[in-house]
Amino acid sequence: MADPRTRRLRLWTSALTTGALALAVLLVPPLVPLDQQAVDLGSRLLAPSWRHPFGTDDVGRDLLLRCVHGLRVSLLVGLVAALVATVAGTAVGAAAGALGGRADRLLMRIVDGFSAVPHLLLGIFVVALFRPGVWPVIASVALTHWLSTARIVRSEVLSLRSRPFVDAAISGGAGRWRVAVRHLLPAVLPQAGLAAVLMIPHAMWHESALSFLGLGLPSHQASLGNLVQTARSSLLTGHWWPTLFPGLLLVVPTLAIAGLAGVWRDRLHPRRRSELML
Repeated sequence: MADPRTRRLRLWTSALTTGALALAVLLVPPLVPLDQQAVDLGSRLLAPSWRHPFGTDDVGRDLLLRCVHGLRVSLLVGLVAALVATVAGTAVGAAAGALGGRADRLLMRIVDGFSAVPHLLLGIFVVALFRPGVWPVIASVALTHWLSTARIVRSEVLSLRSRPFVDAAISGGAGRWRVAVRHLLPAVLPQAGLAAVLMIPHAMWHESALSFLGLGLPSHQASLGNLVQTARSSLLTGHWWPTLFPGLLLVVPTLAIAGLAGVWRDRLHPRRRSELML
């Protein structure tokens, strides 16, 4: 287990990186709109320089600007999909844990049924039913990512059901639904929030995989997956920057969010952290 100084350094590094990326995606696209039709064949595939820090793509467009716009779209998909998946998973997990019996078995069999299908295959099936766009991708990611949250929340609810405050509420005449809504659900919300934060980079990678396969966002729309997909031919000719920088913008937010989530996890489970330090 890392010492306190290392943990603080990781926290500040993750927070500053996340803040810088958030400012970039909030400020740059409105101030510098992206012209989808812009083509400058005289500047195609220029290496990174002061004028073009990320270089240019195969039709001469500035890659830094396209990467920032692509990161904005990928983060939007990740945030919304993580929120929808967390709400659905929390509702199913809380209902299964609070009701127990047949309801618990039925809901968990539904979860097992969805889990039996590979996420990418199920996601491809969902997006294939609609035209390429943001909302089909969000629906695809949300439908395949609520399962782990449901299991986590159910496990937490089952452990909370044996606590004295639940017995006191039941003794006071509270029904199952009242106990679940007023006592159990608020207790598991921090854990569900942590699951949502960790789901954001996972959802971004899922969207990028679908777009890379040509099944996600429209090819003309800048997203990190589309940028990597269109850069494949350039990589074969020795032009590495159209692939490297979109890939880095997938990796960097993942590491930053994971660092923040690690600090959150330590605060949720201080006893577990102290046990690991022994």
